[in-house]
Amino acid sequence: PYVGSLAELPLDTDFLDIFRRSEDVLPIVEEALERLPKLRTIWMQIGVINEEAAAHARERGVDVVMGRCPKIEYQRLFGELRRGGFNTGVISSKL
Repeated sequence: PYVGSLAELPLDTDFLDIFRRSEDVLPIVEEALERLPKLRTIWMQIGVINEEAAAHARERGVDVVMGRCPKIEYQRLFGELRRGGFNTGVISSKL
């Protein structure tokens, strides 16, 4: 779900997708690491990269992805980019 603050997330949240400016990410990651004990992955959207926040999360054993969109990556990995509105330019016999 989209939320206005981390306080609105359930404590069993294990995946956090961040849609903020790169310079705003560090305090979000720090709060998430303190508040969400089951957090396993922090994902920063396309154009969002903060190496300091990523290092902080990795030190705590949390996986980090930066500069990518989970929806696009899922579709890319499973050959469904056209369904997401992307013209891949790949010719395939797959329907």
